[in-house]
Amino acid sequence: MQERKAHTTVLLKQAVNALVVDRDGVYVDCTFGRGGHSSAILDELAPQATVIALDRDPEAVEAGLSLAKTEPRFSLVQGRFSGLKTLVESLGLAGRISGVLFDLGVSSPQLDKAERGFSFLHEGPLDMRMDATTGPTAAEWLNSASERQIADVLFLYGEEKFSRRMARAIVAARLDQPITTTSQLADIVTAANPAWERDRHPATRAFQAIRIFINRELEELTEGIKQAESLLRPGGRLVVISFHSLEDRIVKKFITLQIKGDNFPKALPIPASMLRPTLKSIGKPIRADEAEIQHNPRARSAIMRVAEKIA
Repeated sequence: MQERKAHTTVLLKQAVNALVVDRDGVYVDCTFGRGGHSSAILDELAPQATVIALDRDPEAVEAGLSLAKTEPRFSLVQGRFSGLKTLVESLGLAGRISGVLFDLGVSSPQLDKAERGFSFLHEGPLDMRMDATTGPTAAEWLNSASERQIADVLFLYGEEKFSRRMARAIVAARLDQPITTTSQLADIVTAANPAWERDRHPATRAFQAIRIFINRELEELTEGIKQAESLLRPGGRLVVISFHSLEDRIVKKFITLQIKGDNFPKALPIPASMLRPTLKSIGKPIRADEAEIQHNPRARSAIMRVAEKIA
């Protein structure tokens, strides 16, 4: 697994410490990446324990094959968050999971490989798919979507306040020639951004928004954490590391709702005993300290939330 050296796992010790509540348990790493979390979890577990990892990126799965071949406690499957329940049920492990970990966003190997098209820093085809074998590329979508659709995506998924200007510029540019490379898109949205932010490339939010949209990342996250909660055993842990405010908002809202329990109308005089909460929050949200941020700047935006199954 030589590629793992290119990727520094964020909040590694904190995530593993929060996740592992039973050394003999069954754990699911929903974002294998290059195996940082999975390997660290295995280091804490007993010989009879199990770690199941999944990743929608075929390259990540390929990178993890050596670990799967040499570690009998570990298995790796290509799949999305939305397929988590089907996978666990097929193994007969529903309700027996001791912990589920989500490490969201895009990994360093994905960003650094120009042909994946994730980064405005590398010239390459405008792809952006986590799984390059399925679905439309970012280029295909950008060259066919309406100006309104593009503006909505930039605003909703990137919180880009100049989304309309950028969408207008994209549609105008594609009339001259199709937008097919990362540098083309970066130049277009950079020129359409009138207020550059310090320490942030003017194309950052646009690239982030398109990537999230193309991969349905927020929809997958919403479904994935819902399924994870249903699969946990009592006392099992849900650990989620987010890198974007929209991701963290989804996680925070979900945990809060499960802590409150059944959503009865406010006017009904329902006693607390009838609310049936399913989770309790464990500690405060955790962020990387200055030492980790200096070593790995990507950790600056990371926030980790932990919840425990109570019913």
